[in-house]
Amino acid sequence: MSSMQTTSFPGSPLERLTPAPSAPRSRADSLPENVETEALVHHYFNLGPNLTELYEKWSSVDANFKKKAPKFAGVRILKQDAWEALMDKLCSHYGPLLGYIGATPYHDMPSPMMLADPKVESQLRQLGFGYRAKYLHQTAVQICQKDNEKWLDNLRNPESPVLGQKLGTAGEMQPGGRAGYRAAHGELLALQGVGPKVADCVCLMGLGWGEAVPVDTHGIFSQSEISAAMSPLNRRV
Repeated sequence: MSSMQTTSFPGSPLERLTPAPSAPRSRADSLPENVETEALVHHYFNLGPNLTELYEKWSSVDANFKKKAPKFAGVRILKQDAWEALMDKLCSHYGPLLGYIGATPYHDMPSPMMLADPKVESQLRQLGFGYRAKYLHQTAVQICQKDNEKWLDNLRNPESPVLGQKLGTAGEMQPGGRAGYRAAHGELLALQGVGPKVADCVCLMGLGWGEAVPVDTHGIFSQSEISAAMSPLNRRV
């Protein structure tokens, strides 16, 4: 957090953020030096794409989307850190304390090395993670063996780089997705407990592969309920 320049306003939550006395960062080199807060927020919330143009385009080819879209204006796919997307919901249990807003503590994301500790699996079970405890711990171990988070970033879409890096090219879109997406998806499936849906979630929100469409049984059921008469866009999905 020390490399970020923050701006607070009187009475705002940021003004009430109390730093922890000694909060080590889980990823000390994950952000470039002197990153402006506005640029970080713009990147993380993926504010670049023009949603008005996209909604108009999608509405023109899908009557159901046109009907439902006004209820979901402004929905965007986050540009999360890949490790964050893979190991969601662990901050409050293992991440270093960053500070407080009022009496509520806020934590950084724990590093793979923290979760690779042999004691973590039993601790996760005590916290109610159930069968996922083994998967989370083993995934952290596997990533540590693969050169930590650098391995994950190597799976990233070069057209959606981490903040501060230059844009690259990922090639032409192909049926089933570009080669980089298919390779990233396959690599993620090799991790303990990662199935097709989780792999697609990480590809989409953590690695920037826009062709990834995470689908589970709930999504399939909802889609069939909402769109009994399948439109062209729904058939493609």
